[in-house]
Amino acid sequence: MKRKVYLEEIPLEDAQREFLQHFSNQLSPAETIPVPAGAGRVTAKPVFACLSAPHYHASAMDGVAVMAEKTFGASETSPIKLVLGEDALWVDTGDPLPPGTNAVIMVEDLHEIPTGEVEIIAAVSPWENVRLLGEDMVQTELIIPANHRLRPVDLGAILAGGVTEVTVHRRPQVAIIPTGSELVAPGMVPSPGQIIEFNSTMFAAEVREWGGQAVVFPITPDDYSQIKAQTALAAQAADIVLLGAGSSAGSEDYSSRVIAELGEVFVHGVATRPGKPVILGQVEGKPVIGVPGYPGSALLALELYLKPLLEGFLGLGPQEPYQVTACLARTVASRLGMDEFVRVKLGPVGGQLVATPLPRGAALTTTMVRADGIVVVPRSSEGIQAGKEVQVRLLRPESEIRNTVVAIGSHDLTLDIIANLLREKYPKYTLSSAHMGSLGGLLALRRGECHLSGTHLLDPKTGEYNVTYLERYLSGQRVCLINLAYRQQGLMVLPGNPKGISKLADLTRPEVTFINRQRGAGTRVLLDWALKEEGIDPTDIKGYSREEYTHTTVAAAVKSGAADVGLGVLSAARALELEFIPWRAERYDLAIMADYLEHPGVKAILDVIQSQEFKDQVEALGGYDLSDCGQVMWES
Repeated sequence: MKRKVYLEEIPLEDAQREFLQHFSNQLSPAETIPVPAGAGRVTAKPVFACLSAPHYHASAMDGVAVMAEKTFGASETSPIKLVLGEDALWVDTGDPLPPGTNAVIMVEDLHEIPTGEVEIIAAVSPWENVRLLGEDMVQTELIIPANHRLRPVDLGAILAGGVTEVTVHRRPQVAIIPTGSELVAPGMVPSPGQIIEFNSTMFAAEVREWGGQAVVFPITPDDYSQIKAQTALAAQAADIVLLGAGSSAGSEDYSSRVIAELGEVFVHGVATRPGKPVILGQVEGKPVIGVPGYPGSALLALELYLKPLLEGFLGLGPQEPYQVTACLARTVASRLGMDEFVRVKLGPVGGQLVATPLPRGAALTTTMVRADGIVVVPRSSEGIQAGKEVQVRLLRPESEIRNTVVAIGSHDLTLDIIANLLREKYPKYTLSSAHMGSLGGLLALRRGECHLSGTHLLDPKTGEYNVTYLERYLSGQRVCLINLAYRQQGLMVLPGNPKGISKLADLTRPEVTFINRQRGAGTRVLLDWALKEEGIDPTDIKGYSREEYTHTTVAAAVKSGAADVGLGVLSAARALELEFIPWRAERYDLAIMADYLEHPGVKAILDVIQSQEFKDQVEALGGYDLSDCGQVMWES
């Protein structure tokens, strides 16, 4: 009887067990290949030595081969002379030991005399400075067991044992079928409603990394008969099928129906976030995974279901992810009953690793690029409080994470320039930048969650930037402000300024829609102060309560028509080809705890911002004044 579970929330462990048990005894067929082609492959049979290594007694040193017994009694006061060509025979490292000899005297311990003899002042033991036959391995000994992933050193050992071919598991063939009428191939310019198809490229790279071989099918439109035909073809040609997108319950989500009609659906819907609408089934006895369309959901589904499947096909045991302990920088709320996988940035601050949660949208590719690891919030929890220790599954090498400088605070495009130049000039170090607004950054600095914070907070009473806020929120701390730039804030509108916006008062017009920055952002503080100064009620501004976290996302909202106007910097307007109406200049500083000024990564960043390359690239953005760049503006 076929079992079909449709968009339910099956616990993760149950879903994995239900799926993997059907294929637990399937091993990929064996094939024999030349040893040099074996790197990364998994042995299907053990490898035994055909030859001892070394296969003869070999000299381990340059010198003379002797019968050790003839050297007994030699000392500094009573040297012994050996006749060259009779009692002592010249050998080089690796030479076979001549018959009638059983030791080698190093050339450094010899004194050659004109009579054709060598004089020695110390005896050698039998087999001293000799590599005995079979010292490394003996013929018929096991070199490599079955189900072992071959490393470069393994290949060398196999060849040293006289073996030139190795039997390995064939790479499992994984068919990847991207579906969706909205998809266009990379390189094409998408029209509104179209999406560049990139999931199959990511899937194929993961398949190769995990030991499989990817076969990518052409994009298949949302047509039931075509999807069914491609799935049937893939199941005949490959060992595993990945059916991309169409896994939910929309009117054009055909994956579940196709898999059920061609074979069997074991599970449809797992209690994970992201990745809930995954489908696990079989066609023609081949495992089929209906992969969600959003990239964040898709990659998690591959990690949870495809990776252990490939490990089983290759005869490998489950590979546990490498984890580190970190302190969670911000509270993460989660839904009961769902295992939630939260991507985080990591950085060492004050002797501990700090994990900063990244935006959780399943469609966000930049989050996946920036992530250093994943924190799992168990389904029995409603979240994890800030400051708690968490286990983080690493997505990058720990050595790279340990050399990360953490910046939390206001967003500015110059931080991207710093991050790139830092990698160019100091490849050892990485800048991790999280955009939480100026005030959020100072609070993170106070909590010891970052090394530095970008800030541009205006004190309306004094007209001074940043100092008042540092004195208030970092009282008693040793902090300094280093200027990065003065920058131009202004109103960003579509080219031609179709709504005729020229001043703040225009934001109150009923036909104008505004897009705001989040509370605590320096731009928001500046706006609220100016609105109060001009007597404008924020509730009269349509869109005032709608918030974004960066200048570029505000610009994107205007570019897309989701808003008519937003406040931001000139560089963001230029990046998205918007018209810019200058409004006010402001000072953007880096707040750094004094103790971190000697941190080698922070020192590297300070060197970068004073470099000519940095200044040239920032000035090319437009709207920046670097006259005080790198200067200490204030110290507590």
